[in-house]
Amino acid sequence: MNKTDRLLAIVLELQRNEVLRAEDLAAIFETSVRTIYRDIQALSEAGVSVIGAPGQGYSLMEGYFLPPVSFTVEEAVTLLIGTDFIEQSFDAHYVSKARTSRGKIEAILPEAVRSEASRIRKGFRLFSSPEEVSRTQAKVYLEAIREAMLEERKISFTYAKGIAGADGSRQSVRTVAPYGIVLHQGSWILIAWCELRQGIRHFRLSRMTELIILEAGFKLPADFNLDNYRPPDDRNVLVRIHVDSDIADKVREANNFFTETIEEHTDGLFITFRVRQPEELLHSVLGWGSGVMVMEPESFRHRVRDELEKMLKRY
Repeated sequence: MNKTDRLLAIVLELQRNEVLRAEDLAAIFETSVRTIYRDIQALSEAGVSVIGAPGQGYSLMEGYFLPPVSFTVEEAVTLLIGTDFIEQSFDAHYVSKARTSRGKIEAILPEAVRSEASRIRKGFRLFSSPEEVSRTQAKVYLEAIREAMLEERKISFTYAKGIAGADGSRQSVRTVAPYGIVLHQGSWILIAWCELRQGIRHFRLSRMTELIILEAGFKLPADFNLDNYRPPDDRNVLVRIHVDSDIADKVREANNFFTETIEEHTDGLFITFRVRQPEELLHSVLGWGSGVMVMEPESFRHRVRDELEKMLKRY
């Protein structure tokens, strides 16, 4: 980064943060503290209202605002593709905001940049998976959950579990405090404190029905930060399968979440998965057909065989 770009970037960082130390800026721009001192001096001489407080850091004078900056072609394409992604993946409220944002961005671009950005953007397409296109209800719930999070109110919903419980039921009613929402592998996931389980749990929005925002409130724990949150890994069961060469690419490209290791062999692949329960892999293994053989555990081999026998009885 040259000096001119760095000076502009320093002003933008100071606009985003109330106070930054020279050491903080040096770390951000990967330069020395001495260079930051010289940059701050150059900004002051150029008329930028930078205030330095001994022992605290630098800040911009209240009311100072950097005029709108121009975008390069690459920056414009990045922003416009971002609005495309939001329009496809978020709820109706943000879909409309994405469209108006795109219009404003295109309106302020110089004609040459706008034309070049349009030409490059035509070479990019974003496609939702067939599963996501059909999950319109999940997007409706996304907007409701956002509202509940902003107002710090609990929600209630009926949830379809992936694996039936001991009583054979796959449905349960949950009351939760919504902490955050994550887009993971194309699916929206709610991170929430579950009153039934008395702990943080994850819920796919596509499996929710009858969602209601409750009057009861909650307070987000001071030590919870979605950026730093890492769920405890309780996947302690290993499942090992052999994959024939003719479907190796298909299985590899499935990019299964539970994949632990993939070993190449002359006659195919040996793949090890780490799961909570082997049943989490049942539908995937059956879907891959005769080109896959479960090696271990033996109990899961029997489970697959039992399921195949049930299928044969239907034909």
